[in-house]
Amino acid sequence: MARPSKPLISRDAAVEASIEIIDSDGLEAFSLPRLAKHMGVRAPSLYHHFSDKNEILTEVARYIAGTSVARPRRRPGADWPEYFVALALNFRQSILRHRNAAPILLQHLPRELFVGTYEETAQFLLDSGVPAELHVRILDGMETLSIGTVLMEAMRPPSTKSTIFPNVDKTSQPLLTEALASNPLTQKQLFEEMVRSFLHGVIRDHELDSEAVAG
Repeated sequence: MARPSKPLISRDAAVEASIEIIDSDGLEAFSLPRLAKHMGVRAPSLYHHFSDKNEILTEVARYIAGTSVARPRRRPGADWPEYFVALALNFRQSILRHRNAAPILLQHLPRELFVGTYEETAQFLLDSGVPAELHVRILDGMETLSIGTVLMEAMRPPSTKSTIFPNVDKTSQPLLTEALASNPLTQKQLFEEMVRSFLHGVIRDHELDSEAVAG
């Protein structure tokens, strides 16, 4: 019997099908036989596109944390921190859309995923008047802050303003109880302000250091 003129599956289709399984049934339900059944093919066919299960999971991580994250459209300028705030919020939205995949991102997220965009972002910072000596601090800090915070949130149950810290006992923890009651921000707003504070803090510290040297 002649081979089909077109492959029955593709890498992209396999990644999309993997995400569908993980989203609906959890990471523990994912396996190569399950993926093959979901796609209507035999498991050995997957090895024409992937060396093993880990390679598929790496591509899943690459898609969720990279390909599906929208890049904000913003011109370089004095309000450059808002570009990073918008990008971080888009990243958070993409990750939380696939909460069941959070453990995959912890183990399989490739660092080189961000290298291509780093060059573009460094140019954006330069065009915005941000000194080159701050670029690594900003880029590395944004990656660490965003990935760490969002993955931690993704692996917890969704929270409200009053349950950001879970299982708080008002009798033994009255100060924390009062703080939660006084908190006006949602989890999303807290993340947004955390990113904004980090970025403005980097610039403020740099300006203070420059003033100290000049003085």
